[in-house]
Amino acid sequence: MGPTEQLHIERTVPDARVDRAEALRYIGYAGQQIDDVLSARFDRVIEHCEQVASPSYAYRIMPLERTDEGMHLVGSTLTLTGSDIARHLDGASACGVLVCTLGLSYERELQQLNRRNELDGLLFGTAGSSLVESVADICETAIVAKAAAAGLRTNTRFSPGYGDLPLTLQPLILDVLDAPRRLGVIANDSNLLIPTKSTTAFIGLFDSDHLVSSVKQSCAQCPCKSHCTLRKQGTPCYR
Repeated sequence: MGPTEQLHIERTVPDARVDRAEALRYIGYAGQQIDDVLSARFDRVIEHCEQVASPSYAYRIMPLERTDEGMHLVGSTLTLTGSDIARHLDGASACGVLVCTLGLSYERELQQLNRRNELDGLLFGTAGSSLVESVADICETAIVAKAAAAGLRTNTRFSPGYGDLPLTLQPLILDVLDAPRRLGVIANDSNLLIPTKSTTAFIGLFDSDHLVSSVKQSCAQCPCKSHCTLRKQGTPCYR
């Protein structure tokens, strides 16, 4: 990929939307009928969530090298440890590192709703979980497009806390992305992100002739398909 790519910041993400079905799954619904009163209430909460949240993201694409300690992002002090991330990035020439958040405006409203009405707080929280995933999908599409422009292919997101990739990496990830200053995202003493509806992840970038099972081969199951500019142009990343 060449030298470390300049930090990219997107402070407004107007296309981010709550996936209603996904949000319902977070509270245990799996295709069952819900009554009209609860359905209407959830729709109001989703609309409120999308109005209150301030979605933003940042990412960097960095050269990657395997060392005795793990997968090292060249140009930083960040080394990804664990066998699961090593398998995920096996053969990758570069790595996209990202952070996404709904911001403090969402966090403050969530806290107020939790104090006023437990059900509305629960619904608002699940809507936020879906919305931050939508932001991550949109951020991922930007990385996919950057990779495609360089003749590279990508695999899927992998976040700290998955498998044996430790949460202790969170402060280092935020430092690489200047997230505390740029987006207001920090990690607490337990390495959990604040605002709570925030996420970090890594995406592998591979030479076009390097085929691994985790590299996307179609648009059908890709979480980014609804936002993907490459797909709309008829040149998806797997071709």
